[in-house]
Amino acid sequence: MSSPLSKPVRYGLQGLAYAAFAAVVGYFSNAPLYRQLGDQEAVLKLSFSHSGQLKFACRERSAEELARVERNMRNKMDCPRERALVLVELDMDGKTLYRVSTPPLGLRKDGAATVYRRLTIPAGTHQFSARLADGPDGVINYAKNLSVTLVPGQVLIVDFLTSAGGFVFTSG
Repeated sequence: MSSPLSKPVRYGLQGLAYAAFAAVVGYFSNAPLYRQLGDQEAVLKLSFSHSGQLKFACRERSAEELARVERNMRNKMDCPRERALVLVELDMDGKTLYRVSTPPLGLRKDGAATVYRRLTIPAGTHQFSARLADGPDGVINYAKNLSVTLVPGQVLIVDFLTSAGGFVFTSG
């Protein structure tokens, strides 16, 4: 059975179909214009991992407790591994941007608590206040207040490093 169209006509129509497909792909590779941020917007990224303090203090086992435990398991000190929740608060210009109470990771809840948040904020000069509580009592142990001027499209990274004394603000 032969086709009603001759070979040159089929090849011509096939070429037109490929050209139309290439035109559609070419158009959508540049348009419509996609913008991740507005003209007067910046980005704030709060990102860190931190191990909270131990939830319970170590205690010394009594002689009776040690006698009940297998010989190879006799450790005079009993130190639970579970860590406290990590509470993080981030304010901008006196208003709360982000507040979270993050549990520690791990099967025994003895790992680090991880925080990641990306926020789009207006560009300009802002007062930031960051606070962190990592003990079982929930008392704020670390706090930092900082004034930052952000230009449109700029990224402000808020990290937490115990070795650096707490919160670290880095502009990128």
